[in-house]
Amino acid sequence: MNISGKVYRSVRHLLVAVAIVCGLFAGAGAAGADQPLKATLENGLRVVIVKDALAPVATVQMNYLVGGDESPPGFPGTAHALEHMMFRGSPGLSADQLATISSALGGRCNAETQQTVTQYFCTVPTDGVATILRVEAARMRGILAAESLWREERGALEQEIDGDLSEPEYLLFSHLLKALFADTPYARDPLGTRSSFRRTSGAMLKKFHHDWYAPNNAVLVVAGDVEPTGTLADVREIFGTIPPRPLPARPAVDLKPLKGASITIASNLSQKVAVVAYRLPGYDSPDFAAGEVLADVLDSQRGNLYALISQGKAVDVRFDSYALPKGAVGYAAVQFPGDDDADVMVAAMKRIIADYVKGGVPAELVEAAKRRAATDREFSKNSIEGLASDWSQAVAVEGRASPDDDLGAIARVTVEDVNRVARTWLRNETSVTAVLLPRASGKPVPLAKKDPGRKESLIPRRTEPVSLPPWARAAADFPALPILRPPVVSTLPNGLRILVYPVNAGKSVEVYGRVANEPDLQVPEGKEGVDDLLNTLFSYGTKNLDRIQFQKELDDIAADVTAGTDFSLKVPSESLDRGMALLAENLLRPAFPAEAFRVTRGEIAGALTGEQKSPAWFAKRTLAESVNPLRYATPASVTALSPDDLEAYYRKVFRPDMTTMVFVGDIEPDKAKALAEKYFSAWTAEGAKPDAELPAPPQNRATSHFVPDESRLQDEVMLMETLSISRDNPAYYPLQVGLHILSGDYYSSRLYKSLREKAGLVYSVEAGIEFRKKRSLFGVTFGCDPVKRDKALARLRQELLDMQTRPVSLEELRRAKAFLVRQVALAYASTEEIGRSLLDLSSEGLPLDEPVQAARGYLGVTRDDILSAFRSTIRPDGFAQVVWGPPPKRRQ
Repeated sequence: MNISGKVYRSVRHLLVAVAIVCGLFAGAGAAGADQPLKATLENGLRVVIVKDALAPVATVQMNYLVGGDESPPGFPGTAHALEHMMFRGSPGLSADQLATISSALGGRCNAETQQTVTQYFCTVPTDGVATILRVEAARMRGILAAESLWREERGALEQEIDGDLSEPEYLLFSHLLKALFADTPYARDPLGTRSSFRRTSGAMLKKFHHDWYAPNNAVLVVAGDVEPTGTLADVREIFGTIPPRPLPARPAVDLKPLKGASITIASNLSQKVAVVAYRLPGYDSPDFAAGEVLADVLDSQRGNLYALISQGKAVDVRFDSYALPKGAVGYAAVQFPGDDDADVMVAAMKRIIADYVKGGVPAELVEAAKRRAATDREFSKNSIEGLASDWSQAVAVEGRASPDDDLGAIARVTVEDVNRVARTWLRNETSVTAVLLPRASGKPVPLAKKDPGRKESLIPRRTEPVSLPPWARAAADFPALPILRPPVVSTLPNGLRILVYPVNAGKSVEVYGRVANEPDLQVPEGKEGVDDLLNTLFSYGTKNLDRIQFQKELDDIAADVTAGTDFSLKVPSESLDRGMALLAENLLRPAFPAEAFRVTRGEIAGALTGEQKSPAWFAKRTLAESVNPLRYATPASVTALSPDDLEAYYRKVFRPDMTTMVFVGDIEPDKAKALAEKYFSAWTAEGAKPDAELPAPPQNRATSHFVPDESRLQDEVMLMETLSISRDNPAYYPLQVGLHILSGDYYSSRLYKSLREKAGLVYSVEAGIEFRKKRSLFGVTFGCDPVKRDKALARLRQELLDMQTRPVSLEELRRAKAFLVRQVALAYASTEEIGRSLLDLSSEGLPLDEPVQAARGYLGVTRDDILSAFRSTIRPDGFAQVVWGPPPKRRQ
């Protein structure tokens, strides 16, 4: 589960908020490749069905047009609380049944509360769509929300609140909303507060559901490999009998004239962040499209804000926006070294904005932004989940007929439109400025470990078969083994490996590549940091094109290139040849300009100076050193680097015989190979291939450390231990199945039920094993109140011991196998997932059909196999533990 506040974890990457929509459709329209099937049922439910045969997978997304804005006065977060309770069961569908269905289908299911919408989405194999539709219909009809269930879920919500309030980016954006939209519903985010939730009752949540979760207040989007007419018939049958209801009045939004404001927040970040924020046009404004283009222009790598990086004044710069119906937040955010003056940085950003307002924005950047908008629409067809999200955004959020409405509006935007919006809205005198100031951490100290005890068993009753509703019983049928089309593989004479996976989706091609490398083995002693410097300097152009010229070439074809030991290209099909030429130019003929070298070296050294004072660095470094001590860069090692060091490392690492390149999308294998030969065949390597795989580390000893952080309300608990097995060990498949039972199937997992569902000790808990050719690490992380940490650790330990002493139940084993087998198909739900998965398999030296082999391996696992694997590999008392949280004086 999620809320819009989660997007504040990165100020630079935000999900767009939502708007109230009016009725859009009457009757039904025909479906085609570019004409989804749309209909409105008699009860008011609007339906959009989008055919996409990328994979035998579909996403069902239910959008309720209610969010944090509609929460009752004095009870912020009511919509968020209801979102949580929707997973606690409905009449005729218990929480256990819901979890069983999701697990049986291998579903990727979650939810999100934003300010004016709440969304429930689930991606499943195509044969599970009708079942998920019935789940959503049951939840639309009602929820259980008994007081006992609400008390249990409230504990998890409180942990989520404390987790978000421990994040400075979340606090920053919350303050921006309050300043830009004061005295309106937009001023509060959907998260909620501990005090409001303690005053909330299950009855209140049932009323909120009755008031707002009606078919006439919802938009259902189904995207994927479905037959539209048959799916619509299912929707009519399943939802058609749910009666509409009168809707309450929505809160009025009356935006007040802006007043300038200044915000300062102490943070645990490694560097300072300065923000200048403005109010921009919202969805309802005819200038919304021009505002979007304006934001993209200001964010351009050819723009004057981004130039702060090349001038050595900033480490990172972005301009982004977060839109609501009546207004949007537009903000410039700059990350810069801690020794620099924040007021000077704010003034610099304001001058750049003022110059654009006075002199106008460059026309070529406006055209580039419009081209990219059109290309992004084409790229959206390469992801089934992304396609469902785009249609939900357009129809349920912005009130459009389709995503193409936005695209058409952007196409009509002129340079004068953009400049008019800039003059009207980018007013420095009423802007809101904010600064995040790093606060140095205390150093790690040993943490006394309490006796975990062995007398009390905290293990709940083991999972037994759950009786499902008749309509869901087919979901429990065991899935057939997936059949996946293999990629076409070839190797150039210079050793460059080419994988090609054609798909019939959008008219675009994506390329993902990797140069196999291991800095801890390949970076010379005393040259730590040269790998980061190298990867950063690729963005400064090539020997033939400087930084601005290179970016202009990309803008002209609406392509994106990233270069480094991991590299990528996203490009419209018609411009693939030029895109490949630019990718090769960037990788094989990088410029590494002297001035850029000097500036970037200083930026990295400055960033390390701040980073190595931050609590996050102390926590993660302490954990890493406890399990596998490795070298790391320091300000001194980076400052000592020379251009010759950089060139030598580049020549040593960048070799075609260590490189894999994956093509996915609208591309034929012969053409892909021909382009690779055309632009990469002259690439050569010298000497023997280097070793790029770290040796197995020695077994770690159990340790425990505490890192104080004044900014946190919660403890972040990180546990890690070395394992004595590698990827090719026979225990791999039993461990994967066992880990899924332990934590992989979120709502059905043992850790979820033990630590969250019944006890409310955590909001989330994750466990996993990183398997490599020669080494493996097992880790567990969770966040919780300091007073709950010891109990959470005790329950975790008991769960691990239980995996070693009692066989898992037959039902758990069956569910885990079914889930893992079905997940194979879901990994092909987007071209990016396909490309990165194939790249990982190739880089790790695994068969390219490993997902199918894994499915066979999972099916062969027995309960005794899991018991044996956990006994022989996992050490419940062998973790290196780091707790990162509030200092002792603030611990309750």
